[in-house]
Amino acid sequence: MDKNVARLRRARKTRAKIAALNKVRLCVFRTNNHIYAQVISAEGDRVLAQASTLEADVRASIKYGSNVDAAVVVGKRIAEKAKAAGIEAVAFDRSGFQYHGRVKALAEAARENGLSF
Repeated sequence: MDKNVARLRRARKTRAKIAALNKVRLCVFRTNNHIYAQVISAEGDRVLAQASTLEADVRASIKYGSNVDAAVVVGKRIAEKAKAAGIEAVAFDRSGFQYHGRVKALAEAARENGLSF
């Protein structure tokens, strides 16, 4: 089993638990160059808000898209967009990634800016 298969297995377990709760989820995905965050409806059929380091506003405010500072900016933006869409509480879906580094920074920034999970 390689790293990606193991990560997807962990992600599947987490998503099954979140689906049982029937809550809106904040899904995080990271690559070597960027980090992405989406708020997905409880049914899992639509994206309610999204933010990433590929957005023009975010790119203008950061030097690199793959560090903790960029993750903090994306966490703040996703919290603002979710609150604008009327979402206050979400379940955090780390997509099988370790809760450490960029993923942790994004989560903490989202919490500081008004999302509860």
